[in-house]
Amino acid sequence: MNSPSEASAAGQAVYSKRILSIYDIWVLGISNSLIWKCRTKTILNWMNQSLTANHLDVGVGTGYHLDHCAFPDSNVRLGLLDLNPNSLAAAASRASRYTPETYQADILQPLPDQPQGFDSVSLNYLLHCLPGDLSSKSTLFDHLNQWLNPGAIISGSTILAEGIPRSLPARKLMHFYNEKKIFTNSADSRDELLSQLQSRYTDVELKVTGCVALFRARYTPSTTN
Repeated sequence: MNSPSEASAAGQAVYSKRILSIYDIWVLGISNSLIWKCRTKTILNWMNQSLTANHLDVGVGTGYHLDHCAFPDSNVRLGLLDLNPNSLAAAASRASRYTPETYQADILQPLPDQPQGFDSVSLNYLLHCLPGDLSSKSTLFDHLNQWLNPGAIISGSTILAEGIPRSLPARKLMHFYNEKKIFTNSADSRDELLSQLQSRYTDVELKVTGCVALFRARYTPSTTN
């Protein structure tokens, strides 16, 4: 395990076993449908379009997406990367049929060497939980790239705050989460996310549904910084 920063450690500390036990109902059920206005099914369908049988999931939550996604092959190599041991244990148990490799690490810090790269990676609801603005926390992509094979597909979702229509409940809940440091996304915008992706990747796609940005890109080493 790499050494997490104080801010990174604070951001993931909320995910206790008790919180994880209600996460699917509150976040993936109620919040996604009624507050963020992007159904979990939409996120899962987006993820399915980018999956390979050699896949890494970062910021694993409860493992819901891994339990419900459709890998293109039955012979799956699955990696799980998260700073929180409770999330790693929950996701590893839920995806146990794939015998996942687990990595406890702070994605905002350089990662250890990975001798066998991945062909796809998903980052669902991770960016808005990380400390800093999008410019600083997008360093995670530079760290991740060291674990990817050329041509690998990066896909994910994140909740935005700037430059998008937000209902009153969305504004209030987002403000509460930012005050509690569960989210750090008060300056996160579509344009900045797009800029960070385009500076590192090719074939960048980004669409906004409700408060949620869905993104996809291809890792082509010759085009990265």
